[in-house]
Amino acid sequence: MRNIEYRYGNNLGLDDVIDLYRKSTLGERRPIDDKEIVSDMIKHANLIVSAWDQDLLVGISRTLTDFSFVGYLSDLAVRASHQRMGIGIAMIRKTREKMGPRSMLVLLAAPDAQEYYPGVGFSPHNSAWVLKAGDPFETVNKLRANAKR
Repeated sequence: MRNIEYRYGNNLGLDDVIDLYRKSTLGERRPIDDKEIVSDMIKHANLIVSAWDQDLLVGISRTLTDFSFVGYLSDLAVRASHQRMGIGIAMIRKTREKMGPRSMLVLLAAPDAQEYYPGVGFSPHNSAWVLKAGDPFETVNKLRANAKR
């Protein structure tokens, strides 16, 4: 068993984060070819837990939270070579410890991870909604207004 070190904070090398996303398959669903966006993702997250195997970044938990009521776990990634070692569970546990005892944690699961989260204590929620970048928000509201007439 490897000795994994966990750290808090946004002080991460951009290339290390991108490499981790690639090697965890999360890169398939993140804009890893746009370094500016990935940099902003790291810089503006207010709770990051990283996992290290010596000098190698092997995991990241990236959360946006108010530390009182709710946190959105936007990324949970573990390098494929280090999966099934409890690293993801440890990062979730450390995230919750920092968030406080009354704060809930929510996330949107990747298709391949839908079986993972119930196994570590998450409950499904049937009313999550997504407005993707570029989706016509105003058009949706106009359609609703017209439907009420």
